[in-house]
Amino acid sequence: MRSPILGLLLGATALGTPALANAPAQSPRPVLRLAQDTEITLAAAAPLQSLRPQLRVLDSATVVPQATETAGNLGFERWVKSFRSRALSAGVQASVFDRAFRGVRYNTDVIQKDRNQSEFTKTIWDYLASAASDTRIRNGKAALRKHRRTLEAIERRYGVDKEVVTAIWGLESAYGTYRGSTPIIEALATLAYDGRRGKFFEAQLLAALKILQNGDVTANRMTGSWAGAMGHTQFIPTSYQSFAVDFTGDGKRDIWSDDPTDALASTAAYLAKSGWKQGKPWGVEVNLPKGFNYTLANRKIIKSPSQWAAMGVTDMNGRAVPNSHGNGSILLPAGGNGAAFMIFSNFSAIEKYNTADAYVIGVGHLSDRIKGGPPIKGKWPHGDRALTFKERQELQRRLTRAGFDTQKIDGKIGPLTINAVRAYQEAKGLTPDGYASLAILNQLRKAGGGSGAGAGTVKR
Repeated sequence: MRSPILGLLLGATALGTPALANAPAQSPRPVLRLAQDTEITLAAAAPLQSLRPQLRVLDSATVVPQATETAGNLGFERWVKSFRSRALSAGVQASVFDRAFRGVRYNTDVIQKDRNQSEFTKTIWDYLASAASDTRIRNGKAALRKHRRTLEAIERRYGVDKEVVTAIWGLESAYGTYRGSTPIIEALATLAYDGRRGKFFEAQLLAALKILQNGDVTANRMTGSWAGAMGHTQFIPTSYQSFAVDFTGDGKRDIWSDDPTDALASTAAYLAKSGWKQGKPWGVEVNLPKGFNYTLANRKIIKSPSQWAAMGVTDMNGRAVPNSHGNGSILLPAGGNGAAFMIFSNFSAIEKYNTADAYVIGVGHLSDRIKGGPPIKGKWPHGDRALTFKERQELQRRLTRAGFDTQKIDGKIGPLTINAVRAYQEAKGLTPDGYASLAILNQLRKAGGGSGAGAGTVKR
């Protein structure tokens, strides 16, 4: 969920390329680490892990000092006392605070995980191969069968297709098998004390304490990821406050128990508030005609499917996309040499849950596969690799220096950087698909006298 997701996440072009730099409203949910897909069944002991994209990309060359519990605890207790005063002033009862913090310590494991998040270099095609793997599809169909009555009731209540709710469940916690076991109060207190994103985590900690005060869960059951995401669909506390619902009617909004009902309903409630249109697709894979004007592949350019069809854009069977889907844009997540999609308003609804293009496509495609749809047919540029964090920063610096201002040097490839890449490509007679590739970086290096060879894609 958008509020649930702490998400300066990956990118329109690759999972190593966060889309949030210049993206629409951001999603603040903390992130479970991405893990490789594993062949299991729903009942297997070793769970298929969350497929949520990374929260933050660190420079892979950064040397991170070893966190020590002794060093952390020097000021942690003083910080807790100070925060206690602020929490009580914000309406948290003293008894709730003291009970929640009983036994809480500075958790060095949380700090290590926060500081040592690996450089995210998965390409979108590698990500999608895991997001919609045979295992995840098979487990998704099994989960849908098992919980069909509940999911259909949720669909009727909120008008959100059961398959997309199931797909989010699958990517966030592998259908409930990987919800996280870190004590949330301790994790959030540690991260708030650590200070680098202190205000954010203090706000989450305060929200968590108010959840406890409300009686929805006890502190020992309030567990989740090391970064504070909780339950089957990984809400952060502020998102829980805003969007969680009591669908079972037992007086509690319980997203933590083995029963996923409230979590799934909360996910649907969030998507409903984000503008989900029942029975409409998030997007469809399309064929682009030879000579297609790639400057039209822009989220701001919205046309009816019939208008796109007049330009030669068809579905993968060579037919015009139905106008009943609504107006749409063309998205090229891996540039002109990768699969192309016509995306609709439901893409934006999922995007509010998590702004990364790869995640949205992953959820949408997995939901289609659970429903019985085909795999993506377009080819991907498998010879490419994702740019590292330092390379993305370098790309932005070189583009800006060459007169194509990205407006930020933050290593995140969002709309402004994509537009700068596109403008550079147009100026150089290349395919203006906005794809931030190593070839483009190498061409900029060559033009700037730096090292690296290679040229951009030649315009067709």
